[in-house]
Amino acid sequence: MRTLTVSGHIDPNTTFRVRPFPNTAHPFVSLEVEGTDITISLLASTGSANALRSLAAAAAEAATTLDTLTADTGTQAADHG
Repeated sequence: MRTLTVSGHIDPNTTFRVRPFPNTAHPFVSLEVEGTDITISLLASTGSANALRSLAAAAAEAATTLDTLTADTGTQAADHG
């Protein structure tokens, strides 16, 4: 990861898209996280597939944790979108 810090809220309407860029010399993919007013693009080049898998695993863990927190309180998580 390079130097940039971004903060945002993922809400139920957030969309995710993968765009491949099959450049012969330097292929990469863009993972886009799109909300109402902002799109964040993560660019992953050759050799970073394991980092993307780690991101996916962390996102799955965060979702499970959120489900647990919601179940513990007996309420739905508030929509801050």
